[in-house]
Amino acid sequence: MWFNASLNIAVGWLRTGGLVGYNVGFQPPEDLRSQLRRIEPGIDDYEMKDKLKVWDLYSATLGRKSPEKYAIASLRVADLSVTYSRDRMHLPPTPDLIEIVDDVSVFARFNDEKNWVEWELTRDFAAYKMTKVTNILGLIKGVQSEWAYKRLEAASDGVIDFKVDETSDPPRHIMRIRSMRSVGFDGRWHQLNVKEDMGVVLVDDRARDRSM
Repeated sequence: MWFNASLNIAVGWLRTGGLVGYNVGFQPPEDLRSQLRRIEPGIDDYEMKDKLKVWDLYSATLGRKSPEKYAIASLRVADLSVTYSRDRMHLPPTPDLIEIVDDVSVFARFNDEKNWVEWELTRDFAAYKMTKVTNILGLIKGVQSEWAYKRLEAASDGVIDFKVDETSDPPRHIMRIRSMRSVGFDGRWHQLNVKEDMGVVLVDDRARDRSM
């Protein structure tokens, strides 16, 4: 459900006039575009105007050169550190930009876990804080060590959990805000449903849907 929710976050932010960078690592960029089009038929126009930038990480996971306009050629920390020091650390503040990474675990496939986590904290997180960009990272539980999750979660301004509740019949997709700095929040679990167009709706306590 995290993946479907991330698509809706991207489309919702674009519709409000914001900018989105979507970093896609576990599927080809064109597959992502086709899914975004189901929610927002005009998604190509956003991309043409550079309001949506689809960053290709997927090609790097296959050892291939990307045909995309925006791509990360290498997922190794040594290469990424050079790129961030040269480019991203010097960008102007862009508070209307949201950067989404569908599965940050792809970086762990090419790096020692400690080095990868330290790069996230000292380069990735630092760059986005300096430029006032909202960075949303997707992490799959059970892939990394508990140390890695604790380090990344402690450095994040908020943590949102998605999971499948298999105690009900049929199983339910649920989410909760586990932590959020400096603001009040509802920490209860809430059910999510997916519509035919891949739109995600939050089911309230009275079983009425309201759009995310």
